[in-house]
Amino acid sequence: MPRINLLPWREGQRKERKLAFLVALGVAVLAAMVTTFAAYLLVDAMIGGQQRRNQSLRAQIKLLDKQIEEINSLETEKQRFISRMEVIEKLQRSRPGIVHVFDEIVKTLPDGVYLTGVQQISGGASKRLKFDGVAQSSTRVSSFMRNIDASEWLRNPELQVVQTTPKGPGSSFTLTADEVTTSAPDESKPQAPKGKIRKASLGGVQQ
Repeated sequence: MPRINLLPWREGQRKERKLAFLVALGVAVLAAMVTTFAAYLLVDAMIGGQQRRNQSLRAQIKLLDKQIEEINSLETEKQRFISRMEVIEKLQRSRPGIVHVFDEIVKTLPDGVYLTGVQQISGGASKRLKFDGVAQSSTRVSSFMRNIDASEWLRNPELQVVQTTPKGPGSSFTLTADEVTTSAPDESKPQAPKGKIRKASLGGVQQ
């Protein structure tokens, strides 16, 4: 006997298709959620790694800034040390020059001229000396200036003051001259005649 299906088969087929669609939609939504969560975790991990690298770079930059400050401080100290060494070397080079200058002062003094004081004064780029003394006459002062002009260690004599002393014959004078900063005098140039010096004061030195 044939069997007759009296159920609405199209309605059942429609329900099956709807159920399959809902299942497929749920699977797609779940897959999208899983993919989105995985992408979020990946991006978060990348951001965290970049932040750690940024922190490491900032720490390195701070360390380099500190090292640069130390280098600049050392460079400043180096410049100060070099300046001090240059001053010391200049003083060392000038020490024998002082001896030569005093020896030259003795040689340039003619007879009848006596110094009462020798002082170093500021004269711009060159070193300038001031001489105070007493001479038997103004001619002796002129001779002293000529000897200075012919000297290898002194030059450019300039008479500042000359006046007759009230006590006894003679004239007191004040003149200035430049000190020549050379390593050694020229031996070919004749030296001035040697005279006398009674007292020369440069910081309390007397002869």
